[in-house]
Order: sequence, then C-alpha cells, then structure tokens
Amino acid sequence: MAFLDLISEEIKKAMLAKDKVRLEALRGIKKELLEARTAKDAPEEITDEAAVTIMQKMVKQRKESAEIYASQKRSDLAEPELEQIKVIQEFLPAQLADEELTAIIKDIIAETGAASMKEMGKVMAVATQRLAGRAEGRVVSEKVRQLLS
Repeated sequence: MAFLDLISEEIKKAMLAKDKVRLEALRGIKKELLEARTAKDAPEEITDEAAVTIMQKMVKQRKESAEIYASQKRSDLAEPELEQIKVIQEFLPAQLADEELTAIIKDIIAETGAASMKEMGKVMAVATQRLAGRAEGRVVSEKVRQLLS
C-alpha cells in the first residue's frame, strides 16, 4: 500500500498548494487504484506493476480525450487533459529512448530467432513482458514491425 500512501501524501500537498489540475489527476489515480484493490477477486494490495499498468491506461485515455478535444477545437478541454498526463507520468518509470528501445528489440529478435513478419507474435510476447512500463505497446509494435521487415 506504499504507492497508495504516496499518492495520498501528494494529494495533501496539492490541496495545500491549491493546484487544481494536479489535485484532480492525483485523485483520479487514487480512485483507479482503490477500484482495482476492491474489485472482485482482486489482491488485497496492488503491486507496483499493476499500479504502473493502471496509470499507463489513464495516460492513454487522457491522450485520446485530448486528441478528440483538439480535433473539435476545444483547447479549453484539451489543456487540462494534457496537464494531467504530465502529473500521472511523474509516477511512471522513465520511458526508453528510441536507441535503447531499438537495441533491446534487436536483442529480443536475436534471442527468439525471428526472421520474418510471420514471427512478430513471438517477438512481441517477449518484448511486451520485458518492456512493460518502459515503452508504449504501440511504439514497441511499430519498432518490431520496422526491424522485422
């Protein structure tokens, strides 16, 4: 529950600082973590890996919302979404640089012996596990596709 405690402390700091956007993002994180913990058949404590997965999902949702708002020329709604993404990303592991990602995927391709696009699934299975939290699935998929073709 250390992660949930950290979020609670950050909520208190945001309340004292009267930072509404940060407060809303932190409350969203806490809500999602509490829901995951109280879900049917859920473990009593949320692991760090599960918390990272939840927050990545939250970032993805906010990106999609911001894109929709931007396409509708509603920057007044898109801006808070983008600000919340920044707050959530503070608690996520650092994302890999393109060069690092390429090197890791090349290693995985060599390990699995993949030589064509037909074996992309095999590479993706290993890459998804090894890169969890450190790279977006879409980016990993594009890089694997690029390296195998």
